[in-house]
Amino acid sequence: MNLARLLRPGSVAVIGGGAWCRSVLDQLAAAGFPGKVWHVHPRDGDIARIEDLPDGPDAAFVGINRDGAIAAIQSLSRRNSGGAVCFASGFAESDDGATRQDALIRAAGDMPVLGPNCYGLINAFDGAMLWPDQHGCVRVERGVAILTQSSNIALNLTMQRRGLPIGYVITAGNQAQTSQARIAAGLLDDPRVTAIGLHVEGMGDLKDWQALAAKAQARGVPIVALKVGKSDAAKQAAVSHTASLAGHDAGAQALLDRLGIARVRDLPSFLETLKLLHCGGPLSGNRIASISCSGGEASLVADMAHDVGLVFPPLTQSQRSNLAAALGPRVALANPLDYHTYVWRDVAAMTDAFSAMIEPHLDLTMLIVDFPRDDLCDAGDWECVITAAIDTARRTGRRIAMVATLPELMPQDVAERLLLAGIVPMNGLAEALAAIIAAQPRPADLSDLLLPGPHRAAVTLSEAEAKAALAAHGLAVPNAVRTDRHGLAEAAARLNAPLVLKADGLAHKTEAGGVRLNLTHDALPRAAQAMPADTFLVEEMVTGTVAELLIGVLRDPPHGFVLTLGAGGILTELLDDTVSVLLPVDRNTCAQALSGLKMAPVLDGYRGAPGADLDAVLDAIAAVQAYVIAHADSLEEVEINPLLCTPDRAVAADALTRIAK
Repeated sequence: MNLARLLRPGSVAVIGGGAWCRSVLDQLAAAGFPGKVWHVHPRDGDIARIEDLPDGPDAAFVGINRDGAIAAIQSLSRRNSGGAVCFASGFAESDDGATRQDALIRAAGDMPVLGPNCYGLINAFDGAMLWPDQHGCVRVERGVAILTQSSNIALNLTMQRRGLPIGYVITAGNQAQTSQARIAAGLLDDPRVTAIGLHVEGMGDLKDWQALAAKAQARGVPIVALKVGKSDAAKQAAVSHTASLAGHDAGAQALLDRLGIARVRDLPSFLETLKLLHCGGPLSGNRIASISCSGGEASLVADMAHDVGLVFPPLTQSQRSNLAAALGPRVALANPLDYHTYVWRDVAAMTDAFSAMIEPHLDLTMLIVDFPRDDLCDAGDWECVITAAIDTARRTGRRIAMVATLPELMPQDVAERLLLAGIVPMNGLAEALAAIIAAQPRPADLSDLLLPGPHRAAVTLSEAEAKAALAAHGLAVPNAVRTDRHGLAEAAARLNAPLVLKADGLAHKTEAGGVRLNLTHDALPRAAQAMPADTFLVEEMVTGTVAELLIGVLRDPPHGFVLTLGAGGILTELLDDTVSVLLPVDRNTCAQALSGLKMAPVLDGYRGAPGADLDAVLDAIAAVQAYVIAHADSLEEVEINPLLCTPDRAVAADALTRIAK
C-alpha cells in the first residue's frame, strides 16, 4: 500500500459541511497549502458530489457521519484517490460498530485510510493540514514525525514550546486498515524526517513492525516509542508466575528491544528524546560531561545520572590543563564541573572553559543553564552564556546540549536559537537524562519472530506429563516415579534418597501443603497421609543447589512468545528480578539476559561460593525453547520454577505446561 499521495498530497478534497470541515479548509489556507483544494458538499461546497470532482484527490478529509463516511470512502476509492482521513467515530471502538468498520475496510479497497475515529494528519513541510481543529504546528523544512492513536494527545503535543521542529503529526485512530507501523514506514520515504515518535496503545501486526524496523535501520532514521496499555495475556493465563510477570508489559518491552526502538515513559521525555535525535541522531554511548556554575547543580546531575547508568569520565590531563588556564586556580576541577561565576559575562573566557571540557571521548556535554522568567526578570544577563555556547559549538564541532533543570526555565526563543546553531536545548534535567538514555545505540535483531497460533482452550498438564514432554527436548529432570498411595514403598525403592514427595494434580503445591523435601524411604508413607491427594510424584532430591531460576514462556499474541528469566522459587515475587526476550533467541542473548539479573553474582559465585554451571542453565533454556517451537500452534505457556542450579547441573524441580489438546 502506497501512502505517498496521502502523506504528501498535491490536491485535497474536504468532504462534508459543518464546523469540523470548515476548520480543515481554514487550516489549509492558513498554512498556505499550494495545491488544489476542493470542498465537496451539496449545499456548502463548491462541488456537490465526489463523482463530480475533476480528478481523484491525493488526500481527502471525510468529515461526515459513519454511514455516510463508508459510502464516501467507496466513491473516493473508485475515483483512484490517494487516500482518506475518516473522522467519524462509532466504528469498532463502539458496541455496535464492528460490522461498520468491516464495511469501511471493504469500501476502501486498496486506497489507504487513516482512522476511523481520528483527527487526521498535519504535514508541516508542505502545509497539508487535514486537521479539523486548532494546532500548534508551523511550517518547517526539517523535523520529526509524531504518530499517535489518540487525537487529543496529538493535539496537545503540537502545542509544545520546546523548540522541537515537528514535520508530521498523524493520528491513527482505530487503525482499521492502516497501522501505525505502516504509516511510519511511509514517512521514512520523506528525507526531511529526522526521527519518528510513536505513541502506541497496541502493537498490531508483528510483521509490519519488523518491516518498519528494517526500513528505519536501512534509512538511518531513529524511532522512539511511548508505549502505554497492558496486555490481557495475564487474564488468559493466571496459573503461573510467568503470567503475572510477563503478561502485562514485558512483551511490549521485549519487542521494542528486539526491534531496536527506544522506549520512554512520559510525554516530556518523549519530546526531549525526539529533540536530541533530531539534532544529530543517536548518541555513540553513555559518556557525558556536565558544566554548571553551581555546585548544587553539579551534585544533583551526578546523583541523577548515576541512578540511570550514565557515566561521567574523570577529567583527562588535557582537560585539566585547559580548564585551569581558562578558570584559574580557585575552581576545583572535576566532572561534573562547577565553574562558579568568576568568568560570567566574559564570553571569551566562558567559551574557553566550555571548549576545554569538550573532548572526543565524550558522547555529549551538557551546559546546565536556567533562564529567568521573562514577566518578572530581565534575561539580558544570560546572553553571554548563549553566545559562549554557540561559539563553543562552532569551535569544537562536538555534540552539546544546553539543559534547564526545570522545563519552564528554557524559553522557546532561546531553544530555537540554540537549535539553529546545532545545540540541543533541553527542557528539564530529568527529561534530558531520560532522553540521553533513550538515544543510546540500539542494535536491532531483525530475524523472524516465533508467531503463536490462534487461541484455543488449553488444559494444564500434570507435572509428570509436563516434565516428560520437556525432557524429550533435552531438559534435565529428576529421576522420578508416579504412583498411588498403596504403591509408594515399592515405587520409591527404585530411587535414591533423599527424596521429594509431591501431591499430584495441584497447581500451587507448596501453598497447599503438597510438597515434602529431604525424606527417607521410611518417611514416605507418613508424609503422604498428610497430603490432599490420591496420587503422588516421588523424585530424587537435587542437592548442592547454589541458585534457583525461573524459566517461563508465555503466548502473548501482540508480541509473540515471551521468554522470561528470573529469580526462582520463593524469591520470584520477593525479588521481582526478571528479564524478558522474544523467541526465538540465541544462546548468547540468553547469557546476556542472565547477566542483567540482580542475582547474576550468585550465578557467577558470590564471595567465593561456587557458581552455577552456566552451560547447563543455557541448555535448559534451549530445551524449553525447542519445546515451544515444536508446539507453537497450540501452546499457551510453559514454566520451570524452580530450575535448580548446581555447580555441574541445572535440573527442573517443577514444571507447568498449558497446551491445547
